Amino acid sequence: MLKKERYQHFVEHFSTKQPHAETELHYNNPYQLLVAVILSAQCTDKRINQVTPALFQRFPNAKALAETTPDIVFDYIRSVSYPNNKAKHLVGMANMLINDFNNEVPSDVNQLQKMPGVGRKTANVIASVVYDAPAMAVDTHVFRVANRLGLTKGKTPLAVEKDLVKNLPEHTIAVAHHWLILHGRYVCVARNPKCDVCELTYFCQYYEKLQKAKKVSKN
Repeated sequence: MLKKERYQHFVEHFSTKQPHAETELHYNNPYQLLVAVILSAQCTDKRINQVTPALFQRFPNAKALAETTPDIVFDYIRSVSYPNNKAKHLVGMANMLINDFNNEVPSDVNQLQKMPGVGRKTANVIASVVYDAPAMAVDTHVFRVANRLGLTKGKTPLAVEKDLVKNLPEHTIAVAHHWLILHGRYVCVARNPKCDVCELTYFCQYYEKLQKAKKVSKN
């Protein structure tokens, strides 16, 4: 099957099954989403959603967060991965948001990456979720699923991002990020992917290889 056809099947399937897929992080405004995404690095959305209610109650806006210290923030996020670094990043981000961006979460990916704790993946999440920009954030789920399906052969997150942005219809890029994440989180898991319940096996390159391997082992 041609790569172009795989993309067509991918978009057709999810446009029908999950047309309004969205992030599982809980937030009410761009500031809250930025905090949540910074915290979510190498941590589960479920854990972050357990931590952020108390954090947002104590620090409802960037001003409140900028006026505190990393040590105090640490007490609220101690159960997430790398809490010391993330506490420092959050306070630094809040200060920059106030002083450099007039308390407005920027829409530009390059501007977003100037803030502590905001790498390319986080910047792309904010740009796509908040501003509906055609930006593709590549996390471990996106990287794994895109490669398994045969949408890309990229060896790095940036290579996968560029391939997906190049080949997906522009109006689907923001939502396709969530399609890939959710599929990777619940079906195409890292170990023992649930191919028996997956509806994408008819064009999945990974599944094709599994079937070929089974035939060889039988012979």
